[in-house]
Amino acid sequence: MENKKVMIAMSGGVDSSVAAALLCEEGYECMGATMRLFCGSAEDLEDAKKVANHLGMPFEAFSCENEFEENVIQRFISAYERGDTPNPCIDCNRYMKFGNFHKKAEGLGYEYVATGHYAQIEYDDERGRYLLKKGMDRTKDQSYVLFSLTQKQLSRTLFPLGKYTKEQIRDMAQKYGFVNAEKKDSQDICFVPDGDYAEFIKEYTGKEYPPGSFVDEEGNVLGQHKGIIGYTIGQRRGLGLSLKESMYVIKKDMKKNEVILGFNDDLFGDRLVARNFNWIACEEPKPGEQVKCTAKTRYSQKEQPATAKVTEDGCVEVIFNEPVRAITSGQSVVLYDDDIVIGGGTIM
Repeated sequence: MENKKVMIAMSGGVDSSVAAALLCEEGYECMGATMRLFCGSAEDLEDAKKVANHLGMPFEAFSCENEFEENVIQRFISAYERGDTPNPCIDCNRYMKFGNFHKKAEGLGYEYVATGHYAQIEYDDERGRYLLKKGMDRTKDQSYVLFSLTQKQLSRTLFPLGKYTKEQIRDMAQKYGFVNAEKKDSQDICFVPDGDYAEFIKEYTGKEYPPGSFVDEEGNVLGQHKGIIGYTIGQRRGLGLSLKESMYVIKKDMKKNEVILGFNDDLFGDRLVARNFNWIACEEPKPGEQVKCTAKTRYSQKEQPATAKVTEDGCVEVIFNEPVRAITSGQSVVLYDDDIVIGGGTIM
């Protein structure tokens, strides 16, 4: 094999560590690297260094705190302040792991970057395009959070774990004797480890988000909320209300500072419009041209049959065959053709 250079994004976790080991075994000239972000512990950095040393690879840590704050944290806060519910992992992939990291790799003369994502990349001769596909382990598949990858990025990215299950990766980590073989997977948003994102936003911005009214769809006041950023579409728990029936957040009116409550049936819809759409498996279709697909609007959601089309203003309208629950602005919709990612965008 022609010797190719690859810089591996190492988080200190088991997935990126095994990804590095597999590439070393395949004969790549490897370097490990960690981006110092707003989050991530000293222990994680030390684990990444130990694995790199174990594999005989050079290792470097890049200071990227400012870029992470600007491109991930501030976008996250701005989204909540305008009433959206963001997915910061998608912005982290778009701007940091496959934006900033690619630039650093290129600057150091590394042809490829690699990560421990459970997804696959293939080149399709017939289409003349790189395809993003689901990971073989469907329970760990991360293609949903990777829809923003461009053709150039896909051509220079390696996902060594795409053909393996999580169980196999754990077994490999034991075989390699890695210090982090039993390390638990990270959960939730890395910079909000306790999950209380509303409190994080208050502390970060120094702002107070005033209380307001919970209302039903007729405008009847049902009680007082504790600040509109603390509520998301579909939420039922933590409302602090004594109601005769279970009610859910179905909308937010940022101008009136009102959280609108309704019933479970009110959460279902069959249509959405997405902006900033990235087409991967094909060129952007002409406006009005229908694309049959399956689609999902949350990472953990099962895909549903749908039809998508580009609108005259360049957005993408997705119409589901059957209504789906809790379509939420700020989240992402990703379209699939079986295991191939057609593309994705941000729900308006």
